[in-house]
Amino acid sequence: MAGANQAWCCSVCGYVHRGAAPPESCPVCGAPRELFQPQADSVSPAAEPAWNQWRCLVCGYVHAGPQPPTECPACGARADCFEPVRDTAKSVTGAAKTVRAVIIGAGIAGITAAESLRAVSPAAEITVVSKERELPYYRLNLTRYLAGEIGEQDLPMHPAGWYEEQRVRLLLGSEASAIHLEDHAVELAGGEKLPFDKLLLAAGAHPFIPPLAGADREGVTSLRTVDDARHILAACRAGAKCACIGGGLLGLETAGGLARQGADVTLLEGHGWLLPRQLNQRAGEILNQYVLASGIKLRTKAVTREIVGGAAAGGSPVRGVLLEDGSLLPAELVVIATGIRCNSHLARRTGLEVNQGVVVDNLLTTSHPDVFAAGDVAEHHGQVYGIWGPAQYQGNIAAMNMAGGRVEFGGIPRSNTLKVLGLDLFSIGRINPEDASFRTLAHEADGCYFRFLFRDNRLVGAVLLGDTKLTATVKRAVESGADFSELSAKCRTAPEVIEAFRPMW
Repeated sequence: MAGANQAWCCSVCGYVHRGAAPPESCPVCGAPRELFQPQADSVSPAAEPAWNQWRCLVCGYVHAGPQPPTECPACGARADCFEPVRDTAKSVTGAAKTVRAVIIGAGIAGITAAESLRAVSPAAEITVVSKERELPYYRLNLTRYLAGEIGEQDLPMHPAGWYEEQRVRLLLGSEASAIHLEDHAVELAGGEKLPFDKLLLAAGAHPFIPPLAGADREGVTSLRTVDDARHILAACRAGAKCACIGGGLLGLETAGGLARQGADVTLLEGHGWLLPRQLNQRAGEILNQYVLASGIKLRTKAVTREIVGGAAAGGSPVRGVLLEDGSLLPAELVVIATGIRCNSHLARRTGLEVNQGVVVDNLLTTSHPDVFAAGDVAEHHGQVYGIWGPAQYQGNIAAMNMAGGRVEFGGIPRSNTLKVLGLDLFSIGRINPEDASFRTLAHEADGCYFRFLFRDNRLVGAVLLGDTKLTATVKRAVESGADFSELSAKCRTAPEVIEAFRPMW
């Protein structure tokens, strides 16, 4: 029988509740009681704050208001892809009456933390330091902006007046140059020092650029900021020859955006199919065919040797991409989308524990008790998520703990959705079976592909391609770890699983 201090982990957002039974719904993301799973004890009891909002089941965006938005501003999902967060909290148990909080980074983790901190601690002094000069924006939407689906005016998370209304001091175009832990102060590049009681590192990540000869040539770029998107759009005239190196989510969506602008785009992927981290081989092959049909040229097993230009080794305009097989791909614009690396340099210089990212515990505390980390810069139990949803959840939880709560993050399954090319695609959890203990059911028909991966009668991974109506149900099934013994006994094929899942939840 569960004790009064039993830990229950929300499998959607990672929030940990303590008590003899799980709560009626998750106070962070609104997930129902059945999506909580018992968890081994880790740290001391958690608080139970919550707020009343709507959560996008596709990307995790949280919308405040009595109704969901007609369209998710972060991923474009429809209103029926939102579920309510039923409870509302005005404070955190044990919250400090006044806390001086400094947040380094104005991405989704940093701004979510500012929002949540203000909600749970009305008296908090909140300062957000942003290296970029633009109002904090949805980085997730940069490829939609590149594709012409939205305008630049649609990117900001909040209008300028919101920060003043919420008494959040927003320092744009500012960079933290040092953290003085003994003095509890952040030093900016201009010399100003910001005192803090609690500090959140939410500085995100930067593009990983492989050590390719010619990567510094004019016309070679990456896509991480609004400035990058502007530069790409300026260079992407109709008919321009463009190459995207990297067939992951960002590379694929960038190639789709460039094609929408009328460019002659070639996508280069070193693996045998696109999205190798999200899709099994057959799903990847179907996506390959779709990309080719959409007007994007595709080269798989294409390993780049060099980015070539004029006679000079560096700085001269790009003219093409030389592959290891000796073929030369002409290009006037090259976008490198080969992954990210955490912006952990400041934490390293400060002496905080850093591995791939800044190491945090279940409270998202770093190796210093007054310093927290969230989002792309944070490493939790060896995992750097590098995606939007977990960054938002971590920003929420870190803020509550900065205010004096003890709210735990237990980790969540990875899920991905594609949003630019017009093809509905969703994948979650494990993609390929590791041994004979896994059971795989797949079905392909009418341009759609479904694949379900079971282990011990639990759904541990899935791919939905072409028809994603089951996204919410499948996502909850994987995240809840629910036992599908009865379903497994009567469903021997993927179509039977699809029909069985349709009425659930």
